[in-house]
Amino acid sequence: MPQDVKTLLTLLRTPRVNTLTELRRIERNLIPAKINPSLDNNSTIPNEIVEPLASAWLNYVYSNNLLSELRNLTRSCMFSSELLDEAKMLVTADPDSGQSWNFAWLVLNKIENEELIDKHARDLSTNPDMWGGRSPAADEAKMLEDKCKQEWTWAVRQMLRNWETA
Repeated sequence: MPQDVKTLLTLLRTPRVNTLTELRRIERNLIPAKINPSLDNNSTIPNEIVEPLASAWLNYVYSNNLLSELRNLTRSCMFSSELLDEAKMLVTADPDSGQSWNFAWLVLNKIENEELIDKHARDLSTNPDMWGGRSPAADEAKMLEDKCKQEWTWAVRQMLRNWETA
């Protein structure tokens, strides 16, 4: 195994690599560009590469780095941790989730494919806790729902832009 690959694998095992951009850079250097993370390519990539990558992506999501990055993109309407938790649960329960070593990619796609943004934006906008304990007027709730949908959708799509293939 070349020294640069060993260095990248060692780097993956450290908590210093904690942003999507850094992980994607390492992933691109380790995995040939022709391989799509949405397909089952684990058999063509040595386990000594797949396992650290999978572990790093799991750590990125479960250490709340994905949530932090999403919240940095959604400052007007903070990204919902409940939404992200539901997406993680759905990915974990999905038998097709073994198609990728990239847990973050799977979670972001699950958010889009299951329309979790719509559901959670609606729930948040009608939650009395968001309105100082009172029930919001319909137009207030609709305005907050639309703002959350807009920001959260934009943030998820920004994150997904880091992958060249859908």
